[in-house]
Amino acid sequence: MHNRVHGLLEAAAETRPDALALADQDGRRLSWLEMLEAALAAAAQLKAAGVRAGDRVVLVFENCAEAIAFFFGASMLDASAVAINARLTTAELDRIIAHSDPSAILFSAASSEAARAHAGHYGAKDVHGAFGAAALMPRAGASPEPVSEDGREQLALLLYTSGTTGTPKAAMLTHANLIAGAAASAEVRGIKNSDVTYLALPLSHIFGLVTMLSVTFAQSAMRMEAQFSAERLYNALQEDVTLLPAVPQMHAHLFNYARSHGKPRYDGHKLRFVSSGGAPLDPAWKREAEAFYGLPLQNGYGLTEGAAGVCATRNGIGDADISVGLAMGECSLKLDLDAAGATPEEGIGEILVGGPQVMKGYFHDPEQTAAAFTEDGFFRTGDLGRFDDEGRLHIAGRTKELIIRSGFNVYPVEIEAALTEHPDVVVASVVGRSVEGNEEVLAFVSAATGSSVTEQELKTFLHDRLAPYKRPARIIVAKALPAAPTGKILKAKLIETFASELDVVV
Repeated sequence: MHNRVHGLLEAAAETRPDALALADQDGRRLSWLEMLEAALAAAAQLKAAGVRAGDRVVLVFENCAEAIAFFFGASMLDASAVAINARLTTAELDRIIAHSDPSAILFSAASSEAARAHAGHYGAKDVHGAFGAAALMPRAGASPEPVSEDGREQLALLLYTSGTTGTPKAAMLTHANLIAGAAASAEVRGIKNSDVTYLALPLSHIFGLVTMLSVTFAQSAMRMEAQFSAERLYNALQEDVTLLPAVPQMHAHLFNYARSHGKPRYDGHKLRFVSSGGAPLDPAWKREAEAFYGLPLQNGYGLTEGAAGVCATRNGIGDADISVGLAMGECSLKLDLDAAGATPEEGIGEILVGGPQVMKGYFHDPEQTAAAFTEDGFFRTGDLGRFDDEGRLHIAGRTKELIIRSGFNVYPVEIEAALTEHPDVVVASVVGRSVEGNEEVLAFVSAATGSSVTEQELKTFLHDRLAPYKRPARIIVAKALPAAPTGKILKAKLIETFASELDVVV
């Protein structure tokens, strides 16, 4: 078993040196041997910049071969990568740099306009090599972390889970965490070395990064995109893509694009596995997805602190199951029925996760680390769920997203599912807002292209589908909702984004 993530790359280069590893949006194609050579060149650049074992290397990028090369290059030096999406603001990046204390900052300036702008702001110098072109800035005075005697327990990655605003919080993921996540992901997807995985999920997010590692683990190939495009995804599905992991919003935009171009369903012949993760799944939408692809839609659940997926389904087409399935790999799951937001009489409690994929803790934050774990070492996810009679996990919502309306627990996922049953709703997101002595339910929807659906029509649609205390006080209909690079809706920004419309009472 490999004890460092770059061992996965070395094994692929040794076993399948000439096989395709990566094809990107610019037409660049790299074999596994070329990917290894790119990583070695990246490691040499980092070493020349003064990076030592135990140091952190901030990577500012959008999906590209350079980012992968420097991620593996950092591993080769026993340094850890700090993966950052280039679309963050300078102020956000400043906070993360101050908190992570890196010895070098790498910008994928050749592949991203946003990264190029950041590189100019910080005065990074251009570097070239087998990895391509990038910009690198050494940073003096960084303090290395202790190096573990057991390589698998060495810190490999810092990912910020809530550090873009307020106080940064970085999950510390070891080589063992990431390798376990990659192996579990490859197993549940049944990846073969002949597969081509579509990767528009950002590598700066755990879902995208572990997908990349699962492809490396399986020594297959990936078609990578810097930014999601429904048109490019549709075209790729007609060519060579066999595996499609995505978030529900990506699937929804693909369906909308295909319908608007007179294509009611996927008509290719190579796609064999489709999955959805990162947001809840509702029955109507699942049926729509399976009708479009002609394949079962597998669902899953994961989190940064658990190295991406911790459970997944393995259903056949037409299965009515909308759970997130059973534990993946060596993960273990249980519920805390005494946690905030739990409803013990309904079997709903906070989801606790254990196993080799669970992070080491939060970087330089012993208080939050201690609060995040139970006495027996399980991670407190902050998500609410229940198990069905077959042991499958169903997500009920987040403890922090729970809305208490007139004394009743309201789970946003249920209202979102009801809204997306409407044919004109592409995406729905629900939050609570405090009002005098109570909380009100607010819903936000993205409408299909050409739709003229109104708030009142949607309220009428929900009338017989939801109990009165669950019905939204307002439903804002928009062309698009604020979203993260993964496509996941940024619930914290909904009220702020639509503040002017929320002040208008209908």
